[in-house]
Amino acid sequence: MTASYHIGDVTTGYGIGALDIDDLPRPKGDAASKLAGEDLAPYSQDELAERINLLETEISRVKAHSKQAASHRLAADELFKKS
Repeated sequence: MTASYHIGDVTTGYGIGALDIDDLPRPKGDAASKLAGEDLAPYSQDELAERINLLETEISRVKAHSKQAASHRLAADELFKKS
């Protein structure tokens, strides 16, 4: 079950008028853009190496998710393609 929000005169809850939280726009300024603007001067070499490792791990995770999403999209496109 996902959260629903009241928008104007639209009712909340189940049925017509419910707005799923996944339908809301994503906020601007995600974590990656905040990291990109961070001052790196205070970090030691070890801290920078740890940060690089964490970022490379996150990149791998995002790539794997993207590949899975593309696979799901391809399967959906095949299922619903017009003959």
